[in-house]
Amino acid sequence: MTKADTPPIADGMAPDTPLPGSIDAMQAALGAARYVADRPLATVAFLAVRLGKPLFLEGEAGVGKTEIALALAETLGRRLIRLQCFEGIDAASALYEWNFPAQMIAIRTAEAMGGAGDAAALRRSLFSEDYLIRRPLLEAIDPEDGRPPVLLIDEIDRADEPFEAFLLEALSAFQVTIPELGTIRATRPPLVILTSNRTREVHDALKRRCLYHWVDYPSLEREREILETRLPGIAGRLSREIVAFVQALRAEDLFKKPGVAETIDWARCLTALDAVTITPELVADTVGALLKYQDDIARIQGEATHRLVAQARDSARSLAP
Repeated sequence: MTKADTPPIADGMAPDTPLPGSIDAMQAALGAARYVADRPLATVAFLAVRLGKPLFLEGEAGVGKTEIALALAETLGRRLIRLQCFEGIDAASALYEWNFPAQMIAIRTAEAMGGAGDAAALRRSLFSEDYLIRRPLLEAIDPEDGRPPVLLIDEIDRADEPFEAFLLEALSAFQVTIPELGTIRATRPPLVILTSNRTREVHDALKRRCLYHWVDYPSLEREREILETRLPGIAGRLSREIVAFVQALRAEDLFKKPGVAETIDWARCLTALDAVTITPELVADTVGALLKYQDDIARIQGEATHRLVAQARDSARSLAP
């Protein structure tokens, strides 16, 4: 019997965390995991969990797509398994490999013992679970503890089309075939989250398998809520000015607009400097936390910095304290 054939919950194993019973419950659960989700995002997350469908999240880098998977794993009480995509990734990197060095040691050991034993038995031993290196996709389909994890397939747009085709086949039935071991099926499929920064278009066939959601930059009020959730000790005036400045900065003609991750990083920098308000001088000293390209930094220097700071202060005054 393979592990895929074993019961999904073993004796003594902690029961699964109950699934959120409504959209409001999902939104509240994500909030408890320190992820501030708007209702459309909470709705698609609730449906992905309820229907067991993969969730495809697309948006600019730094808007919180990966954090959604982390929050869902915490909310559902499941282990997070992350498959980071990159150019040239193949099935072996995602699924499994054989531990060839360990296999060679076993072969040399058998030879040193005078070749004693059955050659067929040795071969079966070499291609067994003992020598199998599990990669994220296999671990998600056939987890060792029998509990369905959250599988994060991060930045799928960095992979090439052949890998997309392989992934589509693997996720369509949540099963994989290892020639030496046979077909392994998921008794309880994982919750799959795919993210894309849209550096290229992902094939429609993969998107059709998923629920889709575009993760946009947050509104000023929601970004302030996110910031104060992640940095609960930050002063109210400073948090208002930070998000107002970042919102104004995103309206500029930049090569790479700062995401929510950069907003949080910048806020940490300012609080470490004991700032109580933003100034043009402080922006100039810490702008590297927000912008990552020299052309963008040069574009907002001087008069542009003074203008953005004044605009941010005016916007911050209109926010509720």
